[in-house]
Amino acid sequence: MIRGLVEARAAPSFLLMNNIHTLILSRRIKEAAPEGRTISHATKRIGLRPSTNKEITACLVPICSLYGAAVTTVEGVGSIKTRIHPVQERLAKCHGTQCGFCSPGMVMSIYTLLRNHPEPTPEQITESLGGNLCRCTGYRPIVESGKTFCVESAVCQMKGSGKCCMDQEERSFSDKQEKICTKLYNEDEFQPLDPTQEPIFPPELIRMAEDPNKRRLVFQGERTTWITPVTLNDLLELKTNFPKAPLIMGNTTVGPSVKFSNKFHPVFISPLGLPDLYFVDSTDDGVTIGAGYSLAQLNDALQFIVSEQPKEKTKTYRALLKHLRTLAGAQIRNMATLGGHVVSRPNYSDLNPILAAGNAIINLISKEGERQIPLDGHFLERSPDASLKPEEVVLSVYIPHSPQWHFVSGLRMAQRQENASAIANAGMSVQFEEGTDRIKALQMFYGSVGPTVVSASQACQQLIGRQWDDQMLSDACRLVLDEIYIPPAAKGGMVEYRRTLIISLLFKFYLRVRQGLNKMNKLDNLFLYMGLPNLVTHIFPNIPEKFLSALEDFPIETPQGIQTFQCVDPSQPPQDPVGHPVMHQSAIKHATGEAVFVDDMPPIAQELFLAVVTSTRAHAKIISIDTSEALALPGVVDVITAEDVPGDNNHQGEIFYAQNEVICVGQIVCTVAADTYAHAKEAAKKVKIAYEDLEPRIITIEQALEHNSFLSVEKKIEQGNVEQAFKYVDQIIEGEVHVEGQEHFYMETQTILAIPQEEDKEMVLHLGTQFPTHVQVSGSLNVPRSRIACHMKRAGGAFGGKVTKPALLGAVCAVAANKTGRPIRFVLERGNDMLITAGRHPLFGKYKIGFMNNGVIKAADVEYYINGGCTPDESEMVIEFIVLKSENAYNIPNFRCRGRACKTNLPSNTAFRGFGFPQATVVVEAYITAVASQCNLPPEQVKEINMYKRTSETAYGQTFNPALLRRCWKECLEKSSFSARKQAAEEFNKNNYWKKRGLAVVPMKFTIGIPLTYYNQAAALVHIYLDGSVLVIHGGCEIGQGLHTKMIQVASRELNIPESYIHLPETSTITVPNAVFTAGSMGTDINGKAVQNACQILMARLQPVIRKNPKGTWEDWVAKAFEESISLSTTGYFKGYQTNMDWEKGKGNPYPYFVCGASCSEVEVDCLTGAHKLLRTDIFVDAAFSINPALDIGQVEGAFIQGMGLYTTEELKYSPEGVLYSRGPDDYKIPTVTEIPKEFYVTLVRSQNPIAIYSSKGLGEAAMFLGSSVLFAIYDAVTAARRERGLTKTFTLSSPATPELIRMTCVDQFTDLTILLATNGPFWLLPRP
Repeated sequence: MIRGLVEARAAPSFLLMNNIHTLILSRRIKEAAPEGRTISHATKRIGLRPSTNKEITACLVPICSLYGAAVTTVEGVGSIKTRIHPVQERLAKCHGTQCGFCSPGMVMSIYTLLRNHPEPTPEQITESLGGNLCRCTGYRPIVESGKTFCVESAVCQMKGSGKCCMDQEERSFSDKQEKICTKLYNEDEFQPLDPTQEPIFPPELIRMAEDPNKRRLVFQGERTTWITPVTLNDLLELKTNFPKAPLIMGNTTVGPSVKFSNKFHPVFISPLGLPDLYFVDSTDDGVTIGAGYSLAQLNDALQFIVSEQPKEKTKTYRALLKHLRTLAGAQIRNMATLGGHVVSRPNYSDLNPILAAGNAIINLISKEGERQIPLDGHFLERSPDASLKPEEVVLSVYIPHSPQWHFVSGLRMAQRQENASAIANAGMSVQFEEGTDRIKALQMFYGSVGPTVVSASQACQQLIGRQWDDQMLSDACRLVLDEIYIPPAAKGGMVEYRRTLIISLLFKFYLRVRQGLNKMNKLDNLFLYMGLPNLVTHIFPNIPEKFLSALEDFPIETPQGIQTFQCVDPSQPPQDPVGHPVMHQSAIKHATGEAVFVDDMPPIAQELFLAVVTSTRAHAKIISIDTSEALALPGVVDVITAEDVPGDNNHQGEIFYAQNEVICVGQIVCTVAADTYAHAKEAAKKVKIAYEDLEPRIITIEQALEHNSFLSVEKKIEQGNVEQAFKYVDQIIEGEVHVEGQEHFYMETQTILAIPQEEDKEMVLHLGTQFPTHVQVSGSLNVPRSRIACHMKRAGGAFGGKVTKPALLGAVCAVAANKTGRPIRFVLERGNDMLITAGRHPLFGKYKIGFMNNGVIKAADVEYYINGGCTPDESEMVIEFIVLKSENAYNIPNFRCRGRACKTNLPSNTAFRGFGFPQATVVVEAYITAVASQCNLPPEQVKEINMYKRTSETAYGQTFNPALLRRCWKECLEKSSFSARKQAAEEFNKNNYWKKRGLAVVPMKFTIGIPLTYYNQAAALVHIYLDGSVLVIHGGCEIGQGLHTKMIQVASRELNIPESYIHLPETSTITVPNAVFTAGSMGTDINGKAVQNACQILMARLQPVIRKNPKGTWEDWVAKAFEESISLSTTGYFKGYQTNMDWEKGKGNPYPYFVCGASCSEVEVDCLTGAHKLLRTDIFVDAAFSINPALDIGQVEGAFIQGMGLYTTEELKYSPEGVLYSRGPDDYKIPTVTEIPKEFYVTLVRSQNPIAIYSSKGLGEAAMFLGSSVLFAIYDAVTAARRERGLTKTFTLSSPATPELIRMTCVDQFTDLTILLATNGPFWLLPRP
């Protein structure tokens, strides 16, 4: 908690995040995405008391709004310096943190919930985490840590024993019986939660709030003034004097407009806390709610009203409550107000259409008096005669009760279920004439389909007096589509999909109303039985049972599951940590916010901030760069261009500062160094660059193929005689598959601190990277590598995005530091990070497959093309990996695969978890599924038929034993109950027309490492100090995967000392030079061998001392060794796995070993909207012997969820000119806690791998591809829908399977109607028998 903090010069433009950074020198509030309104996961939450505890997002809260507030950040919750809070402890011990960047936000979400609900339900835990994003863990352990505070047990119970039903189960596929474990932590270690020990609200602030003589507050900034009135009259007077001044309550609308759209307001008025705006007034006719109520308070008020009023009166309230559950996240709902939401009238509003459909009224007040305006179509469409006057203020909103024959509904569809703006939404209501289904009044309001919320008023008017039947629905769909026009170039695109949603949502409303009328039938029968008068005058038809599932949206449920792994051998010494689920060594520091990331480092004297100026053209000549206006701005020190690079401006094809020509949108042209980031950013906008466009401008793979534009030569592997085999098969199919790219979306954006030294042209760089050696781009400074020191403590996520890109950005930053002679802090904003650094390579695959009618594939000819972007980066290696791994688990006797990396005018794509495998194998599974369809066989049967069955050579000549592949496959099928569930899904599909379930199981043959031996080497440095403590340093980088934790486990075993004796500080080019990158799932493999080697050398030196005093302690032996002049320091080295690949012959042994696995997923698809729900996932991965099951399971779960995102919700959108549209969480949707499987089961399969340290395997990337089981389960569900509609079975479902793709592939009457508006005779929308 921040106590007694005084800011004498509080500026209206200052946000809480900035002030905490500067006032208390704490940079532990993380800004992973500054949009706030859509993502506030990585900011540390604050509480405002005494009335309630709220979590809000510091990147949107103006510091002036916090006068008299008590603010608690994660440091105030608990600290390693004092005591850690149970929330922090449990998040850490339940392994709910990996990179740690989002952990403070998770802590504050659960902490705030517990302050308000000390014994929460699992549903409340899930809801509290809804506004947070995590890219590492897959969310399951975070939820589990929260569930430990629930009254109900978080584990399954067996016969009341309190034990898990899976505990101590014997494996059924092991050569010998092995015990398995399912507990990754021990609840007995948790300290209890004691609510009485929480800090109280400061009494002095209570007295301040109750002061009857409070006066207007005024904060004067350089350009703006902040005024806080103390009475309603004071507010009205201010609004009269400053009619254009915005009212600031939650700052969720004005804040982003100022921050991202450069809106300027000279005066802000903040009536926050004004009692006249905070009230609920309930009458017999409806409820009036004060405009100051936050959306969270609105939710609470409506919940109470619903519980008190008869159900028929609360239809509008229940519709609002349903949408409030998924609107933004809890943090934004705590900040955004009802009045602000209503009056800002966002076109994507989920609430305003429902309020309009419910006939809500806005109560306004000004100095002139009060008046009311209806919240209707005129208001929402911003008609001048229906808007507020400049001097008016929203006082409250009146929402009437629903009459008996009035039906209200809210509907929406978004890219993901929660915390995402709607692609299309609607609020609809219908009023019937008493006792009939004849329409008396009808209203339909749609959001996200135009520049404002739009009303289908003309269509509604034409339907008055009609009966609520199928013919009315058919006419209504036509009328609405005629009235609501979405132009082809509409912002956000998806025009046909949005038009389809307009009538699909109307159909859902139609069914809901029919269901409501049916209930009136049943109620009428009850009245007749009781001798009461009739309610209805005729019988309303029932809804077909097959349509009932279309009525409800997918529920948000708390995930659960079991994690299974091998138990440690009972004979293993208790002190030996290897094989145990040891907590991440920095987990507690992650949870307390005390883990230091680069931007957490304190300011350095004379430090400058860097802002980038990037190209706005994809391919153009630079005519001129005018920096004069930028240099004239206050605080600006210099503008750095290519002319300022003292050495090479190009490293292996990567250009630091554009010179003469730009080759993509987002290429760095120059940078601005200034005393604050705000000054640097403002100056960057003033740099004027003149361009002359050049041809060709190549954006897509298809355009690259047309222009023969490539980054590398073709890579090829082949076995058998493909052409000959095609002559002797029963069938041949050909197809194409597109797999789009993916943004890394690490929580910590690229961050660099460059510090020039005073002597010898030395430069020190602090940054988060996977490859410190590569960042030593000494050529750019024209100095030897030995003069550049790179320090890497930890990174807030990486996933491949911090392998090569930090070298480019490090050079840019170092050149600026060199020119100015001052330290440079360079932190990319999320939008610039996404624009500049790119991500996973989009892939275009073509296949020709020859097979027999029994499903046996005899020949395959596959071509892959990836979009490499404008420079080489890692593209050649990625295409090599794609070609080498293109078989996946299948042994096709005649197989050919070719691949090339295309050169385009996009930012260069780079390494990403899985390194091409997740894209390439989608093509493989697609053609296997297509073969199954052609043969009328289940896909899993065709997969098993063609799977490797015995030890064989791969297409590139490496020996592969498939025993573990087949074991994982068999266990996955059996333990997931695949056959029974498949049958159940088929039965479900028979009984449901608009929702379908699908199951898919995918096998995996993955490889780790690099085909070049020198990329598999590693070194370590181990010191033993006189007190017995040990310092371990190695060349690997801690990016969240727990590498340092495993290295401590290795050293603990080898030195036979407790882990507490061992310290691992950082990775540095000073201590371990020439280290290779931490990637390819080989971090533990190679660095573990190096650490092991160093420890074994030291133990060998200590052996003579130990033999002389075998009963001595470790400290005794160390002291004696020192006395005998035995060196207690050494380096360790691992030469690397001996791998090779001869591309001329297409043969080699490119990888040290294989990692096999299988995944089964079941989904349910809403055919009307394209939404899907992941019901269950079972994963089986060959882990050999897991050094740390908690970390390995975390990697598997995190990779799976990241892969699921790749294949479903994550969609990058570019303009034809090469401009990236998806530059932040508003437009790019990674999975949230609501997207993970409802049931999530992960098993680490035990085996042997003698080549690796302790017989372990690298699991960091493998499960990424297993996320494709979700994609193919969706394919299975869509296939069922298409089959029922009489459509062709075989079709291509590319990746990602977004809601748009799913919906438009489920072709039906509604999709047809969006294209064809006129037919002969009635267009029946309901399927006819």
